[in-house]
Amino acid sequence: MASESRIASPVIVDKRFRSANGFLMFFIGMLLFLAPIWSFFTPILGMFFDRGVDDGAGLLAIVGRISYVVPCVILGVFILKGLYTVQPNQAVVLLLFGDYKGTDRSAGLRWVNPFLSKTRVSERAQNFVTEQLKVNDKNGNPIEIAAAIVWRVSDAAQATLGVEDYTRFVTVQSESSVRHMASEFAYDHGADDSSTEVTLRSGGDAIVHTLRNELTTRLQAAGIEVIDTKLTHLAYAPEIAGAMLRRQQAQAVLSARKIIVEGAVGMVELALKRLAENQIVELDDERKAAMVSNLMVVLCSEKDVTPVINTGSLYQ
Repeated sequence: MASESRIASPVIVDKRFRSANGFLMFFIGMLLFLAPIWSFFTPILGMFFDRGVDDGAGLLAIVGRISYVVPCVILGVFILKGLYTVQPNQAVVLLLFGDYKGTDRSAGLRWVNPFLSKTRVSERAQNFVTEQLKVNDKNGNPIEIAAAIVWRVSDAAQATLGVEDYTRFVTVQSESSVRHMASEFAYDHGADDSSTEVTLRSGGDAIVHTLRNELTTRLQAAGIEVIDTKLTHLAYAPEIAGAMLRRQQAQAVLSARKIIVEGAVGMVELALKRLAENQIVELDDERKAAMVSNLMVVLCSEKDVTPVINTGSLYQ
């Protein structure tokens, strides 16, 4: 059964951010960065390679060009600073001085205001296998249990801003969910084999469904979607494993004996009925009891039985 308590977290509404084409902005940024630099060094090259140019005029041209070269270079660097790449199944959470502006999922080379801070979040499916946890089941028996969890980030903004570290959050909450789920069920049925109670050993899909619901409830605070869950390890703790194995063996022997006895009683009943119907021999109660005893010994014995043949009369 799923946990009734739900982890509360401030709800961050994920919204799409439309970024600009990065290739266009890259071209503009490089143009602003390189063109002024080229025009700045042109007079200097003329001074060295063209003897007809007045050195004083060249210097004045250089000083004059500084007034627009420096701002253009700074603007070009500013524009190039806003470039970033987004891979498929990746989201980029954008903040402006701590204020959430949106999430960009447009794959490729993109551009935004360089003052925006960027946090990349992978939205691909990920696997996590818990450690082998030692837990007491519903009956208080110590058991070892581990689970494999397939999860992905479904809300990048909530995963980034709702919790401190969403990967650590998944780890801790997964182990807590496995512990809680294991304590709600017994490891196996007791002496009553007719019980319909769901157990960890025989629960199958019901156990997996319960664990998945438990995890979904806990991980919603971090914008995490649980795709699948499976138990990877389930066993009694070493200190009671031997005793529980002997109990299971004893139960198996008793179950087998029960089936053998039921079958033997049916065969004896059928033999007596056929003898009476076909009038092969008439037996009194004492001889019927002896016959039943012999047949039960033969049918229920664990070893081969050597019959004793009576060559005399029926009553000798």
